[in-house]
Amino acid sequence: MRKILIVGAGQSGLQLALGLQAEGYEVTLMANRTADEIRSGRVMSTQCMFHTALQHERDLKLNFWEERAPRIEGLGASVAGPPTPEGPHTRAIDWVGRLDGYAQSVDQRIKMAGWMELFEQRGGQLVIHGVSVSDLDFFTQSHDLVLVAAGKGELVSLFGRDAARSPYDTPQRALAVSYVHGLGPRPEHPDYDAVRCNLVPGVGELFVMPTLTTSGRADILFWEGVPGGPVDAFQGVTDPSEHLATTLELMERFTPWEYARATKVELTDAGGTLAGRYAPTVRNPIGELPGGGLVLGVADVVVANDPITGQGSNSAAKCAASYLDSIVAHGDRPFDAAWMRDTFDRYWATAQHVTKWTNAMLAPPPEHIVELLGAAGALPPVADRIANGFNDPSDFEHFFYEPEKAAAYLASVGA
Repeated sequence: MRKILIVGAGQSGLQLALGLQAEGYEVTLMANRTADEIRSGRVMSTQCMFHTALQHERDLKLNFWEERAPRIEGLGASVAGPPTPEGPHTRAIDWVGRLDGYAQSVDQRIKMAGWMELFEQRGGQLVIHGVSVSDLDFFTQSHDLVLVAAGKGELVSLFGRDAARSPYDTPQRALAVSYVHGLGPRPEHPDYDAVRCNLVPGVGELFVMPTLTTSGRADILFWEGVPGGPVDAFQGVTDPSEHLATTLELMERFTPWEYARATKVELTDAGGTLAGRYAPTVRNPIGELPGGGLVLGVADVVVANDPITGQGSNSAAKCAASYLDSIVAHGDRPFDAAWMRDTFDRYWATAQHVTKWTNAMLAPPPEHIVELLGAAGALPPVADRIANGFNDPSDFEHFFYEPEKAAAYLASVGA
C-alpha cells in the first residue's frame, strides 16, 4: 500500500485525502487546527462553488450539505455609474444570468470540520501539528509522495514564483468579508437565489451571495477594494461590529441598491468577518528540500488567484480531482520530478483559463468588455453565457478577451 502525506486540510487537501483514502492509499493528513477549532473559529472564505466543482464532491460522495445549502441558480452583474449632483451612484448596467447547474456556498468551518472527522472515521491518520521545511525532509524519506496543500506560511517559500505567469507582484485588492443574517430579498427575480457582482469602476467590487453557515441560511457581503482607495478601509479593524459597520457604510455610499436590503442585517457570529490581501501568484509546482527530497504543491500553493472571479474553492476542487486521477493512473511507479511536472501541467491546462480571466478582471475593463456587460442587460443569452463562464472559464477564450470575437459574438446573438 502506497503511503502519501498531505500537509493542509482545506478544500484541496481534504478532498484529495478522502479521494485517495477511497482508492486504498495509506494517507496521513497534517493540519494546524482540530475540527472543533475550525468549527468554532473565524470564517475562511466565501467559497461559492459552481457545478463542475460540486460534481467532484458528489463523485466522492462528500456532498453532505447539498440539501441544506441554498441553491444559487443565477449570477448577476451591476456596474455603477458616476454619482450625480442629485444623489449617489446608480446602476448603469444591471442583469442576472441563469446558471445551467446551480452553485452553492457552504461555510468552510462546517465542511472542513466535517471532512476531517470523516477522514479519521475512515481510518486516516490525522496529525494536528505545524509543519516546517525540516519536517518535510524527514517525511519524504518515509512516504512515497508528499503534497503541500497549505497555501500560507513557511512552506509556500519552497515554491518559487513563476514570473512569466504572474503579472502582479503586489496585492490588487483589499478583501473584507462579512457573514450576515437578515438581508432582504433581491427586488429583481426574488423567486430564486443568485450571486450579485457589483462593479464600482476605480473603487472596487461588492459581491453578495447566499450561504449555509454554522447558524443556518445566511448571506455573505464581500468587498474587494482597490488598494489605497475608499474601500481599502479595513486595515487595523479588529472589532467585528466595526467591520460590519464599515461594510454597510461603503455599501450605502457606493452600492445603495444593495444597501437598501441590508439595513437590518447582523453578523452571524463573532467569527463572521475576515479581512486581508495577497498578491495573485503562480509558482513552480515542485519544491526541493535541503535534503534533496521533492514535494508537490497543490491548488493555491501553486496557483493563487485573486477572489474577484470567485474561483478559489472551485480551483481547489478541480486541482484535487486532477491530482487524484494522476496519482491513481501512475500505479506503483515512482513519483519523481517528471511525474510531478506532468501532474501540474495537466491541472494547469484548466487553471490557466482561471488565471487569465481573473487577471483580466483586475484591470480596468477595455471598451469591448463594457459593451459585452451592457449587452447582457438586453440579451439574456449573453447574460447566461457570462454567468456560466464562472463554471467553465475556458469559454471566455471564444468571446471575451478580443474585441473582434466579442463583436462577432454580439452580432450573432443580436441576429
